[in-house]
Amino acid sequence: MTDKVIENNQVTIMGEIVSDFSYSHEIFGEGFYLVDVNVKRLSESYDVIPLMVSERLIDVNADYKGRNICVNGQFRSYNRHEERKNRLVLSVFAREISFVDEVEESAKSNQIYLDGYICKEPIYRKTPLGREIADVLLAVNRPYGKSDYIPCICWGRNARYANQFKVGERCAIWGRIQSREYMKKLSETEVEKRVAFEVSVSKLELMEE
Repeated sequence: MTDKVIENNQVTIMGEIVSDFSYSHEIFGEGFYLVDVNVKRLSESYDVIPLMVSERLIDVNADYKGRNICVNGQFRSYNRHEERKNRLVLSVFAREISFVDEVEESAKSNQIYLDGYICKEPIYRKTPLGREIADVLLAVNRPYGKSDYIPCICWGRNARYANQFKVGERCAIWGRIQSREYMKKLSETEVEKRVAFEVSVSKLELMEE
């Protein structure tokens, strides 16, 4: 596996484990499990970020709730088939995990860098209060011909800049991973609370090929 492909998708999060491990899937006899991590925002609220962990990296049968961890890895996506259509599922894929006593206030506890390709026309809009937003979907290459599809959200002048991007252009993004609750309408009478994950963009630039 080339380092270059790992370098195009880099995540560091620090936070508190707030769930048990749940089984996700197995590849070549290696089991992968999901666990939720509370990551503090500057505004005193939290993002709850799903972490995908190999059973070879950590004891998935142990109870780590309340422990603080530092994780280096990648932001990955896969399509889960449900209700006759595919749903994009996102999680942080852990490459390295270490336990820490506490997360310092000054710690960079949520950072992501992506280098990928615009795979959908950016969607630019304004909120009722006039704030500018642009949604960007970035395809980030992985080894063996795979790609991760990462939704990114830009604000203000970044949104105006992103609105000019064309499908197929290469783009670098710096930011943080955020979780956002929303209500999904299942039928005329049913709604379900779901959580979306996206990259809140602090900086972005078009790259030369």
